[in-house]
Amino acid sequence: KGRLWLEKTGETFLSWGRVVLLERIKETGSIAAAARSMEMAYSHAWSLTAKMNRLADEELVSRTLGGHQGGRAWLTPAGETAVARFWELADEFEKWLHDQEL
Repeated sequence: KGRLWLEKTGETFLSWGRVVLLERIKETGSIAAAARSMEMAYSHAWSLTAKMNRLADEELVSRTLGGHQGGRAWLTPAGETAVARFWELADEFEKWLHDQEL
Protein backbone atom coordinates (compact mmCIF):
# COMPACT_ATOMS: atom_id res chain seq x y z
CA LYS A 1 0.00 0.00 0.00
CA GLY A 2 1.03 3.56 -0.46
CA ARG A 3 -0.18 7.13 -0.60
CA LEU A 4 0.61 9.79 -3.13
CA TRP A 5 0.77 13.46 -2.33
CA LEU A 6 2.72 16.32 -3.81
CA GLU A 7 4.49 18.91 -1.72
CA LYS A 8 5.76 22.35 -2.55
CA THR A 9 8.07 24.26 -0.21
CA GLY A 10 7.47 21.62 2.46
CA GLU A 11 3.67 21.97 2.38
CA THR A 12 1.15 19.52 0.98
CA PHE A 13 0.01 20.87 -2.37
CA LEU A 14 -2.06 18.07 -3.94
CA SER A 15 -3.31 14.80 -2.51
CA TRP A 16 -6.11 12.36 -3.22
CA GLY A 17 -8.62 14.22 -1.04
CA ARG A 18 -7.65 17.66 -2.31
CA VAL A 19 -8.03 16.56 -5.91
CA VAL A 20 -11.45 15.06 -5.15
CA LEU A 21 -12.36 18.42 -3.61
CA LEU A 22 -11.30 20.15 -6.84
CA GLU A 23 -13.41 17.71 -8.85
CA ARG A 24 -16.43 18.34 -6.61
CA ILE A 25 -15.97 22.10 -7.01
CA LYS A 26 -16.03 21.57 -10.76
CA GLU A 27 -19.17 19.40 -10.52
CA THR A 28 -21.11 21.62 -8.14
CA GLY A 29 -19.82 25.09 -9.02
CA SER A 30 -19.46 25.83 -5.31
CA ILE A 31 -16.88 25.34 -2.58
CA ALA A 32 -19.68 25.03 -0.01
CA ALA A 33 -21.54 22.37 -2.03
CA ALA A 34 -18.29 20.51 -2.68
CA ALA A 35 -17.57 20.52 1.06
CA ARG A 36 -21.07 19.23 1.87
CA SER A 37 -20.72 16.43 -0.67
CA MET A 38 -17.56 15.31 1.12
CA GLU A 39 -19.01 15.82 4.63
CA MET A 40 -16.32 18.44 5.22
CA ALA A 41 -16.66 21.76 6.99
CA TYR A 42 -16.84 24.69 4.60
CA SER A 43 -14.03 26.42 6.49
CA HIS A 44 -11.75 23.42 5.92
CA ALA A 45 -12.63 23.21 2.21
CA TRP A 46 -12.03 26.95 1.86
CA SER A 47 -8.68 26.65 3.67
CA LEU A 48 -7.56 23.77 1.42
CA THR A 49 -8.65 25.62 -1.71
CA ALA A 50 -6.86 28.80 -0.66
CA LYS A 51 -3.71 26.83 0.17
CA MET A 52 -3.69 25.06 -3.21
CA ASN A 53 -4.17 28.40 -4.97
CA ARG A 54 -1.33 29.94 -2.95
CA LEU A 55 1.08 27.09 -3.68
CA ALA A 56 0.23 26.80 -7.39
CA ASP A 57 2.05 28.77 -10.06
CA GLU A 58 -1.39 29.77 -11.35
CA GLU A 59 -4.74 29.91 -9.56
CA LEU A 60 -6.50 26.51 -9.63
CA VAL A 61 -9.92 27.69 -8.44
CA SER A 62 -11.56 31.01 -9.29
CA ARG A 63 -14.69 32.28 -7.61
CA THR A 64 -17.18 35.06 -7.35
CA LEU A 65 -18.16 36.35 -3.95
CA GLY A 66 -21.41 35.26 -2.36
CA GLY A 67 -24.43 37.30 -1.58
CA HIS A 68 -28.14 36.50 -1.54
CA GLN A 69 -27.74 33.82 -4.21
CA GLY A 70 -24.32 32.69 -2.97
CA GLY A 71 -21.06 32.66 -4.85
CA ARG A 72 -19.75 30.49 -7.63
CA ALA A 73 -16.47 28.61 -7.97
CA TRP A 74 -14.87 26.87 -10.93
CA LEU A 75 -11.62 25.27 -11.95
CA THR A 76 -9.29 27.33 -14.07
CA PRO A 77 -7.43 25.70 -16.97
CA ALA A 78 -4.49 25.27 -14.55
CA GLY A 79 -6.85 23.53 -12.11
CA GLU A 80 -8.13 21.19 -14.82
CA THR A 81 -4.54 20.35 -15.76
CA ALA A 82 -3.53 19.77 -12.13
CA VAL A 83 -6.42 17.33 -11.60
CA ALA A 84 -5.67 15.41 -14.81
CA ARG A 85 -1.94 15.24 -14.10
CA PHE A 86 -2.48 14.11 -10.50
CA TRP A 87 -4.63 11.17 -11.66
CA GLU A 88 -2.00 10.27 -14.27
CA LEU A 89 0.64 10.22 -11.52
CA ALA A 90 -1.68 8.22 -9.25
CA ASP A 91 -2.11 5.60 -11.99
CA GLU A 92 1.65 5.40 -12.49
CA PHE A 93 2.13 5.09 -8.72
CA GLU A 94 -0.45 2.30 -8.48
CA LYS A 95 1.31 0.42 -11.31
CA TRP A 96 4.63 0.87 -9.55
CA LEU A 97 3.16 -0.45 -6.29
CA HIS A 98 1.73 -3.46 -8.11
CA ASP A 99 5.11 -4.18 -9.71
CA GLN A 100 6.73 -4.20 -6.27
CA GLU A 101 4.54 -7.12 -5.22
CA LEU A 102 5.84 -9.40 -7.97
